Amino acid sequence: MSTQATPTLSLKGIGVSPGVAVGHAFLLDRKRVRTPKLRLAEAEVNPERMRLKAALELSDRQLQELKDQMCKTEGPEHALILEAHRLMLHDPMFVDEVSRLIVEDRINAEWAVRRVARKLKHLFDNIPDEYFRERRSDVEYVADRVVRNLMGQVVDEEVEVPAHSVVVAHDLSPADVAMMARSGRVVGFATDLGGQTSHTAIVARARTLPAVVGAGKASEQISPGDLVALDGTRGLILVNPTDDQLALFHETMQRYQEQEERALATKDLPAESTDGSRIRLVGNMEFPEEIASLLAHGAEGIGLYRTEFMFLDRKSPPGEEEQYRAYRQVLETMGGRPVTIRTLDLGGDKMPGRGKHEKEPNPAMGLRAIRYCLANRELFRVQLRALLRASAHGNLRMMFPLICGMSELREARSELEACRTELGRAGVPIGKRFPVGIMVETPSAALIADRLAEEADFFSVGTNDLIQYSLAIDRQNREVAYLYKPLHLSVLRTLTSVVEAARTAGIPVSMCGEMAGDPVYALALLALGFDELSMTAGQIPTVKAIIRQASRAEARELLSTAMALTTAEEIERYIRMEMERRFRGEVGPF
Repeated sequence: MSTQATPTLSLKGIGVSPGVAVGHAFLLDRKRVRTPKLRLAEAEVNPERMRLKAALELSDRQLQELKDQMCKTEGPEHALILEAHRLMLHDPMFVDEVSRLIVEDRINAEWAVRRVARKLKHLFDNIPDEYFRERRSDVEYVADRVVRNLMGQVVDEEVEVPAHSVVVAHDLSPADVAMMARSGRVVGFATDLGGQTSHTAIVARARTLPAVVGAGKASEQISPGDLVALDGTRGLILVNPTDDQLALFHETMQRYQEQEERALATKDLPAESTDGSRIRLVGNMEFPEEIASLLAHGAEGIGLYRTEFMFLDRKSPPGEEEQYRAYRQVLETMGGRPVTIRTLDLGGDKMPGRGKHEKEPNPAMGLRAIRYCLANRELFRVQLRALLRASAHGNLRMMFPLICGMSELREARSELEACRTELGRAGVPIGKRFPVGIMVETPSAALIADRLAEEADFFSVGTNDLIQYSLAIDRQNREVAYLYKPLHLSVLRTLTSVVEAARTAGIPVSMCGEMAGDPVYALALLALGFDELSMTAGQIPTVKAIIRQASRAEARELLSTAMALTTAEEIERYIRMEMERRFRGEVGPF
């Protein structure tokens, strides 16, 4: 096939799983079934409710079978996603509302399911946090399954994907992604919808398959069999590339393959500079299924385990026993490596199970994270008790998010000690005392870092929030997103003071924001003196390669020169040019 038979089309999306792939497009057309809309006679209401009940039970059995299959082939971690879908089938917020519409509005079950799903999706639309917003698709997957079962249509039909395919779809369900990924025939994914935390992104990262999501109307613009070149790092899709473009992609593919081989070869080697400065590289995770990929890429532990995923798609939060089992599983899977678990960062519009959301004027600065937990003590205590019990099964570190002052830290630690005493009196086994740290992600915490360091066992700098709060910009707002500058002089000075405060107090300091995994910033962070950097699996090899080829002395010289400049643009331009000059040939373009 000539690569120049048709004009080249360039599409831009969100790169969510690094790597490059070239293959022929396989279009998965999961068109939503047309929903019949019927009015019921009074005598038809109860039979319709029984029909709904049968479809819900069938959907539950199907999801359980899928979950069992995935446990055997993928391990138990993937199954957590499908378990969330099963929980939705039993959630009164979904089931009772559908039943109410059948009875009160006298409409058929299919129509009622779609109406309730639309209402629930609107609730998610109003949530500012991307991770929770992405759960809209879960509502759609569950509703579609129930409707198809009501109509007697085939569900979970295994698709025969040709070898070396780039799967292109409007959206993909967790079952679709997992089934196709394990076939070994898929080289990459491209979807119209989705973000960094969509299921396509999560499973693709776990499988180290390149993926681009949020690509607009890619599924309409790409035809079956088109040659597709996909860059999961830059979020680029080229359809029917020219020979020259294809050659560049193949060159990049070769470089990624070499990096992957180097990752496997160096995964047990330390990230140590040429003059002996050692940084521990650890992983960020949301789902346990990401652990295998993190370990394969050389993660020395978990630097940030976001616990919010267990609280999704359900009316009531998980109990102590469920949380305990989840934390224990992660700790045991990590085999003694350190696991840093962040307590809940929920609140504002992000709290599931609150019924009608009380909209806050500015949720990012409202009742969230540690503030929400201290305002909802029993919810907080349930998590703390589960963590204390799980600590007996591994190397746990725990940290509180969004700490702004000493009183919050003291209150949170007081709750932890009260739970420790309560469990001890009840004779419940718990582990030894573990490090308790804080997220430094507010300017107030950074400014009093010296005082906080007296009572925190470690710092973890959350740059995503710290930067947006410091620069007074909403990074989700396209109008001002260009102002989000990690190398702004104020940010660099703030990071310097936080590290110095930790050093003076003799406590470790890590970074777990997006800045930690960007290779452009690797030498700057080495110069600043961070003990640990936490990032996604695919970022570890490149960051490690840079650190192992440089000295901390030259990194400090680089940072010193950069901080003598004034504007963020000047600083970034200088550091990018220097990183390009020193490392492009060996660790890829910046």
